[in-house]
Amino acid sequence: MNDGKIKAVIFDLDGTLIDTLDDLTDAVNVALGKLSKRKIDRETTRRFVGNGVGKLMNRALWHTEGKSSEDIHPDYNKALADFTAYYDKHSADKTRLYDGVKEMLDGVHSLGIKTAVVTNKYDGAAQALKAKLFPEVNFLVGLTEGIRPKPARDGVDTALSLLGAERGGVVYVGDGEVDVETAKNADLPMIAVTWGFRDRALLESLKPDKVIDKPCELISIIKALAV
Repeated sequence: MNDGKIKAVIFDLDGTLIDTLDDLTDAVNVALGKLSKRKIDRETTRRFVGNGVGKLMNRALWHTEGKSSEDIHPDYNKALADFTAYYDKHSADKTRLYDGVKEMLDGVHSLGIKTAVVTNKYDGAAQALKAKLFPEVNFLVGLTEGIRPKPARDGVDTALSLLGAERGGVVYVGDGEVDVETAKNADLPMIAVTWGFRDRALLESLKPDKVIDKPCELISIIKALAV
């Protein structure tokens, strides 16, 4: 971990700040239903998230046929359009902040530390969730044209520019493989959280700088670094 004072924290979104699995599952199943394909369950969605809704939808399509492939499914374009049309209206029906996240964000800001979110969720849906669930976060960078999805560092670099923060005073917080790789690509220390979409054993195997089990632990780490 960086041994200097933390000036900013960059968070992942899904699985880190908010639990989106139910709304994502519903949107996938609406799209699958329009193609007369069988539904997926919440735990299948959990396995398929992390690389954006396009990858989620594509993986779900192949899954309904008993296959696992990253090739573009023949029904991908229609399914993604149906997913997006539904999700744009229902992205916050069941989605909520994880317990303790509101207090964690308040605690970070009380220390004079800026915050940003970098997500592979498309920007429109991500901004709508920010406005409703965590408006206190300073900036959010969603997936838009010209920004490659994580684990590319584009979103993080954009967030650093918006924050006016030097890389040496920033820490990245996320819940999965994509986040660990993103932090590595962006040359940032990484704190992995276990309350999201991946378990502690997997996260530890990825060798982040820290693994925490409760949001309040982030405040303790930041305070310790400030000493």
